[in-house]
Amino acid sequence: MKIIILGAGQVGRTAAYQLSREEANEITVVDTDDDLLRELQDRLDIRTICGNASHPNILEAAGCASADLVIALTHSDEVNIVACHVAWTLFKTPTKIARIRSQDYAQNQELFAEGSGFAVDAWVSPEELVTQYIEQLIKHPGALQVLDFADGRVRLVAVRAVEGGLLVGQPIRNIRNHIPTIDTRVAAIYRKGRSVKPQGDTVIEPGDEVFFLAARDDIRMVMSELRKLEKPAGRIVIAGGGNIGLRLAKCLESSYQVKLIERDERRARHASETLRSTIVLTGDVSDEELLLEENIDSADTFIAVTNAEETNILAAMLAKRLGCHKVMALINKPSFAELVESGSIDVAIAPQNITIGSLLAHVRRGDVVQVHSLRRGAAEAIEAIAHGDETESKVVGQQVGSIPLPSGTTIGAVVRGEDVLMAHHDVVIAEGDHLILFLTDRRHVEAVEKLFQLGVSYI
Repeated sequence: MKIIILGAGQVGRTAAYQLSREEANEITVVDTDDDLLRELQDRLDIRTICGNASHPNILEAAGCASADLVIALTHSDEVNIVACHVAWTLFKTPTKIARIRSQDYAQNQELFAEGSGFAVDAWVSPEELVTQYIEQLIKHPGALQVLDFADGRVRLVAVRAVEGGLLVGQPIRNIRNHIPTIDTRVAAIYRKGRSVKPQGDTVIEPGDEVFFLAARDDIRMVMSELRKLEKPAGRIVIAGGGNIGLRLAKCLESSYQVKLIERDERRARHASETLRSTIVLTGDVSDEELLLEENIDSADTFIAVTNAEETNILAAMLAKRLGCHKVMALINKPSFAELVESGSIDVAIAPQNITIGSLLAHVRRGDVVQVHSLRRGAAEAIEAIAHGDETESKVVGQQVGSIPLPSGTTIGAVVRGEDVLMAHHDVVIAEGDHLILFLTDRRHVEAVEKLFQLGVSYI
């Protein structure tokens, strides 16, 4: 697939890195920063063009006329929208995706509806995705990740197994004896950073990172098998009143006691005028005296989402040392995220990794409706739809146990209409089923895609 990425910021660079690793993709990146492009080209096998992403001559030079997909990820909503419009009007590029940051645009989705005049086929808001991601973590205390599939009917949850958990020290198969009325599937286990294939006799050890699939209402019961359930959060402190901090406070303030700390007086004033019940404070989030005055030791969750990741790391570490139960930090550099999670910070939030899944769903072949990038992009969780009949499809009519899956790939669940079926080996796949797959090695993505592709006879 020929893909043009407009913008080489954090999200654009991550998209280029992820997509260029797949042999079938030919990537071109456009940005106004020549030094940034040169650095990117030194690291990746891609083509770069320096110039304004919305100018017709730049898009032409980037190869828009023969491109399959344009992904506009610059920091300007207007540039992204215009670039998509130019790509369609002049070059008839089939698929155009725009990054939209402003809530004014995002709240008026009819602007991007078919026939609206804007040639944007799909839009993505990293700020909105990060907000939803954090909100799910707060709703499920103790989880490292909570990801929705099939419109929320199935969830993939990552949990750190802790000594004292009912299933810890026991083989996976025992979970049926513990909670016989609940069906769940362990999709993957990571032990000391390495993947362990989950089988019935696999023993879960303390410290294991366990990914499991279950129906939405069964999540807490399954989590209780792996660690002692934490009490729901009540008091939340948000550090940073920018796009993400403000969105997050709006989402949480009706259900939790929320305080927001913002250093910039103008932003703090805007936040106080916008929010209803959130207490807004002006100050430095890394000021120990301020945190002590605001009783950080009795807060359930501290979330650092300022624009400076060094500030986020230091503030979260300080809040943890002062007694806050759980701390999260927004971190853009993947190497930093992996480093800090092994220390005093409970959850490192990487916006680019959260966002990339929304883009990958448009790149994947076959009918793939949902993609989540996991473990800094090394793994993926995919929701794909099975089409065709037994003569056309490689999965329809097959038992889960007989489908030739690549190494490190598991089918975790099958969603059939409103029913959620855990993918035990004897489950037979039917036309229209949604399959939730976990890939511990994303290098096998192409092989998985081929399983869901049909011959030319199928329409």
